[in-house]
Amino acid sequence: MLTPPDETCSVFFASPHSGRYYPQDFQDLLCVPIMDLRRVEDAYVDQLISPISKLGAGLISAVYARSYVDLNRSQDELDSRMFCDGPPNPAGERSPRVEAGLGCIPRIAASGQDIHQRKLTRQEAEDRLDVAYRPYHSALANWLNILHGRFGKSVLIDCHSMPSLLAGRRIQADIIIGNRHGSACDESLARLVENAFAALGYRVLRNTPYAGGYVTQMHGRPMEDRQALQIEINRRLYMDEREVRLKTGFYKLQSDLKSVAGAIMNWAERRRS
Repeated sequence: MLTPPDETCSVFFASPHSGRYYPQDFQDLLCVPIMDLRRVEDAYVDQLISPISKLGAGLISAVYARSYVDLNRSQDELDSRMFCDGPPNPAGERSPRVEAGLGCIPRIAASGQDIHQRKLTRQEAEDRLDVAYRPYHSALANWLNILHGRFGKSVLIDCHSMPSLLAGRRIQADIIIGNRHGSACDESLARLVENAFAALGYRVLRNTPYAGGYVTQMHGRPMEDRQALQIEINRRLYMDEREVRLKTGFYKLQSDLKSVAGAIMNWAERRRS
């Protein structure tokens, strides 16, 4: 889903993991329940940020579920062992995420079980990339290029949610901002977002344990005034994580995110003057 920005705005918000469409042919391959996959969605993040469009910022959010294809991975991050006739070209890229079963086409569900009943074909992988992955990244890159051409700058805020427990331990932060340890955006933007959330009463950490993923890495080039910042939101703030159901805290968080978005847009506007 895409909402273009106003002609006066250089800021774009993205939600690559909130998709909840599970095609029937994908469901036919499953050996885990859908709920096991829904628990790894960044569920409702697209709805959390939707009011930001009223401020004039652009919005893009995934349609297809993260378990179908993960938009915050390189399309080369594919586990060749998942395919009966080899992965799509280029050949699968080995990485810790691929080894953990969390590549561009994930192998495992939230429970740690395999998602698919059988190995996939190369064509099945290509079809997923063609229908879900490439259109999203093409649209996002196109709009960021338009903004950079129009204003000499672009600002991408990549929005995610995180489980309240990681490796059995409770995450103490409400919000984690990731700027890839300073390489994806100016310090002034990271500090502004950090302070804006803290002023609203949220506990904020930076880069630990989430420093920013593929999208932030791809589009964060502050030396060219292409800014990218990742925001991770603790799911316990707004949803029942087991049932993937909204809680009353959703509306306050939605309002607070709109407030932080306004501060980001003011920051971007000041850089134009």
